[in-house]
Amino acid sequence: MPQSPHFSSMLRRRILSLTLMGLLLIGLFFNISEGVSNITFADIVTIFKIKLLQLLQLPIEPELAASVSSIHTSIIWQLRLPRSLLAILAGGGLAVAGAVLQAVTRNPLADPFLLGASSGASLGAVAVIAHIGLFAGLYSLTIASFLGSLLSLLFLFALLSKKSNPSPDKIILAGVAISFLLMAATNFLIYLGDQSTANSILFWMLGGLGRAQWSNLLLPTITILLTSCWLIWQAPILNTMMMGSQSAHTLGIPVKRYQIIFLLCTGLLTSVIVSLTGSIGFIGLVIPHILRHWIGGNNRILIPLSFLAGATFLLYMDLLARNLTAPQELPIGILSGGIGGAYFCYLILKK
Repeated sequence: MPQSPHFSSMLRRRILSLTLMGLLLIGLFFNISEGVSNITFADIVTIFKIKLLQLLQLPIEPELAASVSSIHTSIIWQLRLPRSLLAILAGGGLAVAGAVLQAVTRNPLADPFLLGASSGASLGAVAVIAHIGLFAGLYSLTIASFLGSLLSLLFLFALLSKKSNPSPDKIILAGVAISFLLMAATNFLIYLGDQSTANSILFWMLGGLGRAQWSNLLLPTITILLTSCWLIWQAPILNTMMMGSQSAHTLGIPVKRYQIIFLLCTGLLTSVIVSLTGSIGFIGLVIPHILRHWIGGNNRILIPLSFLAGATFLLYMDLLARNLTAPQELPIGILSGGIGGAYFCYLILKK
């Protein structure tokens, strides 16, 4: 008896979900265990067991405590685990932002990088690092990045405001133009700063997970997870907006208001991530774009799977970046930019 298209589609989504979760767990294990100091699976399990007993304030047997090196415990708990968590949050958040932007603009090539949100967030962060200073303590970079991202989205709205129904090509061109303008402003701020600050900013702008610490992960974790969950909840509205403004208006959806809300959400996601990782491009473009071809455009399915796929992708990129040029660390932005550029070439050749 032939299977119905709905059953085949549902089966494909479930297989993809399970595959991504499996790859995510495998990537998490390798990210924690592999590096300059390789740590065995048994030692990782022991370290987590000790930390769990400490958390529950239960006694720890001396033999158990002595079975693992304190250096290995510090490497996993203070370096690799926060870094892996940031990779999951950043990769997932950027992919979700890309999926939402593609739905709002009805353009399968939209992402935070191409629409200028990432460049705006970088401008705000560089202004804080090189000139303003930490005006709000630990959250200064996040606030400045959000304001810069918001500025870029306001520019985009202003540029397209005279167009009643801008084409996807015009939206991308406007985003690229804004991105170049903001990058020029960012480079100007770097030029005005001192040499030592410029070197640190340059390395930060290449993208990486080196700033991952438990102390600065609480706000990004809450922001990215809550925003992503809210966007999944709003998926039916995104699906309706993808049908066109006229159809959405007919169904009673205030399109302009939701466009602003969704763009603010993507700006918030992008700014929180950029403030910690620097610019990591093309994840928001490549991941949702590929998934859309595999599972369709239903955002209720696409957004959570984009989070899983983006998190998995960045975990493996980080593993590659740490081991490709070991003991030095290759900036992740170089890898993601290379993959994004190669994907664009593939799309051009395909068409």
